[in-house]
Parts: sequence; C-alpha cells; structure tokens
Amino acid sequence: MVQENGRMRLAAIGDLHCPRTSSDELHALFKDLDQEADVLLLCGDLTDYGKADEARQLAQHLADLRRMPVVAVLGNHEYESGQHAEVADILAGSGVIVLDGTAVELNGIGFAGVKGFCGGFGERALQPWGEMILKQFARESMEEALKLEYALAKLRTASRVVLTHYSPILDTVRGEPQEIIPFLGSSRLEEPVNRYGVTMVCHGHAHHGALEGRTRGGVPVYNVALPLLRQSCPGRRPIRLLDLPAPVGR
Repeated sequence: MVQENGRMRLAAIGDLHCPRTSSDELHALFKDLDQEADVLLLCGDLTDYGKADEARQLAQHLADLRRMPVVAVLGNHEYESGQHAEVADILAGSGVIVLDGTAVELNGIGFAGVKGFCGGFGERALQPWGEMILKQFARESMEEALKLEYALAKLRTASRVVLTHYSPILDTVRGEPQEIIPFLGSSRLEEPVNRYGVTMVCHGHAHHGALEGRTRGGVPVYNVALPLLRQSCPGRRPIRLLDLPAPVGR
C-alpha cells in the first residue's frame, strides 16, 4: 500500500450525491483508481436523499475497488430520509470503513472521521445562549467536535488524517453565498485538529468554496466536494490526489 517512493497516496472526494451523479460518471470516477492511489476517502453526501437503494447503487460502483481500502463519513444528505443507519450498514457491508467519532489505522496512518455540523466560524460562531432550540443547535456542533477529539485520542500514529463533511475552517468555504457560510461548517472542529497535530483534513459540503486552506495551527485543509473539483479541473478526473509521507522507519 505504500508506494516505492516511500509515500502513501490518498484519493479524496465528497458530495457524490448518488444517483444524481450518473452511473457513467461514477464508473469513470472510480475506474482503475486503485492503480493511482492507495486509499480512497469519501467525505459525505454520498447519496442524494439518504435512501438505502441509493447506498446500494453506490456500493456497486465501489465494488471494483476491493483491493483499495475505502474510508468514509456520512453527510447531511444521508440523514434526509431517516435511513442513515441503514445507509452506513450497506456501505460497511460492501467493505467501506464508515467513521463516526471513530478511527482506523491503515498501514501506519491513522484516520479519524465525523460528519461535523454547522454553526459558523471564529468570533461569529453561534453560542449556546438564548432559546432552547438555539442551545440545542450549538450543542450539536460541540458534540461533533468532541466526537472528533475522542477519535483522535485513540490514534497512536505519527500521521493522522481527518475526514469530515462540514468544514472546520472559513477559508475553504469562501466563494459560497455569504448568507449560507455559517451553515457550511464550524470552527469548533478546528480545535481538536490543531491540538492533536493532524497531518491534513479533507471535507466536502461547500460546492462553490475554495480548494484548500489552513487551520490557525497550520494544518492543511482540502475541500474535495465533487462539484468544486469538476469546476477546478476540467478535462481531468475530478478527484483530489494527496501524498502522505510514509511512517517513520518504514
């Protein structure tokens, strides 16, 4: 799984919205991908309405990648129809490692993942104050950050990669309409990323954001939403390839 040059290559993408993304495009997206990368990261909104039959369609497209580990988190679209648990089970049954406040180690690299939640960024982040419904909204954002912290705390690897659906920083959602930016992520997710010395973060959700940015601690963050990748790399396979150094001593 580690390449001859001593590096691990990750392929990362989110917002597949199967079956809104056609079968032909999904086939082209994954065809022979295991010859270009070592691990595939799926950053949420894998289905369009979060239905079990959509998850089954996606699982069929992923079947050709059985030689390649696939690590995923769910997105907000997976929750639309109340079938998110079944969607996760279907994907897991096809060999996908679905993370939700959990972590996995693959060949010396640690992967931690959560869906995340919205709430805004920095000083303008929503605080748990006022009406109960606003407190509950803010608490959801806090709980997702705590889940990420718990997942990272379990890893003992030198390299740690985080998958989320919602963004942990403002920079990678810039370009979206100003009015919806607070609903695209939460800087509360950034806190455990910096504290645990994460190597990189991949997220989706912001279809018209920016490709990359950095946390205040200098951790690179990549927006791998499919619509953004399509727009940014016309004529090429719309998937982000990222190289990680091999674990020390390998």
